[in-house]
Amino acid sequence: MRSLTFNIAYWLLSISHGLAAAFAALTPGRAATARVIRAYVRRMVKAMRIFAGIRIEVRGRDRLPEGAFIIASKHQSWGDGFATYDQFDDLAFVTGDHLEKFPLLAVVLKKVGAIVVNNCGGRAARDALKHRAADAHAEGRKILIYPEGNLAKVGEKFRYRSGVWHMYRDFDMPVVPLATNLGLFWPGEAYEKHPGVATLEFLDPIPTGLEKAEFLTRLEAAVEGKTAELVAEATGRPVTPAVQVLTPDEAKKAAAAV
Repeated sequence: MRSLTFNIAYWLLSISHGLAAAFAALTPGRAATARVIRAYVRRMVKAMRIFAGIRIEVRGRDRLPEGAFIIASKHQSWGDGFATYDQFDDLAFVTGDHLEKFPLLAVVLKKVGAIVVNNCGGRAARDALKHRAADAHAEGRKILIYPEGNLAKVGEKFRYRSGVWHMYRDFDMPVVPLATNLGLFWPGEAYEKHPGVATLEFLDPIPTGLEKAEFLTRLEAAVEGKTAELVAEATGRPVTPAVQVLTPDEAKKAAAAV
């Protein structure tokens, strides 16, 4: 019953605010659309608490640097975006182009300043990421990116992509790793939700100037290490490092090559 109630609330909030945001997108500037999205996120986090019994605990806000920075987060749950966006007044976020399949949503994403890139990656995706992120950077906005590019199951991880490093290098911005165990309570895109206290933890910023290999190694170690600790804390089990698996696209390519 808890999961059913939340999912009804989820769709009611998503449809009503999606339509409101589409109408707001017709007005000049992005302020009106941003207000609708902010209200949507706030109400979704509240619905998670009231209907699904999922409360968000946030740690490490004192580690956040001044000014603009990049947040590189673990991605275990469809709720990650709501929980993280709720921590900031104005946040640009990187998302896959699969969301543009919905015409109204495509308009809203453009208006609100989302950084939409091709899910398949490659040079075209890197170029799009660079140019669209440059707009957010010029406005002094914080940027949220999921370096793995996919939703990972708890206990698993994907290869960390280099897009976050390109932004880090091009814009000379510190990167704040973000660990989470929300996937224990809202796994991936699953219908079933589990009540409890989910934790987001902002970690020490990675200073600018690192080379690609060192940066990605440091980022992955920070995010995955703390995520494993948060999972262990919530479950009472020993800390277990995540196992690297193939992304859906990599798995398809591997199967086709056999």
